[in-house]
Amino acid sequence: MNASLAQDSIAQIDDAAVAAGRAPHPINLFEAWFAEARASEVNDPNAMMLATVDAEGLPNARTVLLKGHDRRGFVFYTNLQSAKGLELGANSKAALLFHWKSLRRQVRVRGPVGPVSAAEADAYYASRPLGSRIGAWASDQSRPAADRAELERRVAEREAEFGEDPPRPPHWSGLRVAPHIMEFWRDGAFRLHDRFRYTADEVDGWGVQRLFP
Repeated sequence: MNASLAQDSIAQIDDAAVAAGRAPHPINLFEAWFAEARASEVNDPNAMMLATVDAEGLPNARTVLLKGHDRRGFVFYTNLQSAKGLELGANSKAALLFHWKSLRRQVRVRGPVGPVSAAEADAYYASRPLGSRIGAWASDQSRPAADRAELERRVAEREAEFGEDPPRPPHWSGLRVAPHIMEFWRDGAFRLHDRFRYTADEVDGWGVQRLFP
């Protein structure tokens, strides 16, 4: 998306647009902001904080990378036996946070989580560097390791086993967070920020309202 389109989309999220029912679709607005982030952020503009809860209801947060998005949701990939994989398997709801410091903007996403298709997971796995594909087999993600040497030994074993064409591990796949609530935040002087919250409605589509900062 070019810069002028991004600016046009950003300009549309204001009180007049909301009142007139002309606010952009939240995914279109996200794409505009994301395009600017890719041009301005030094490292990982697709980094997002993923929040889940464990079996005791204790929140857990970590940074993951966005690997795809459309109107169905926001996709990341992981070991399904990792802490986040197990937590989402037990409670399939999550929150995401994008923070683009150079732009002084944030986007928050909340909603249910479901698996991507096997075809999607296979295609993305095949696109990864060989070392990353081997690593998906070698790492028992989130589980204790005796030392670095244990990880390196496992990598060597998997390299010997699979060579240059490892299949996708059965425990490694993608998850999609379907947005039911999205909030867009822009920095304002004296902490008088702009906040607009979109809420999905099965009948009317997306509703949007301004929030106090």
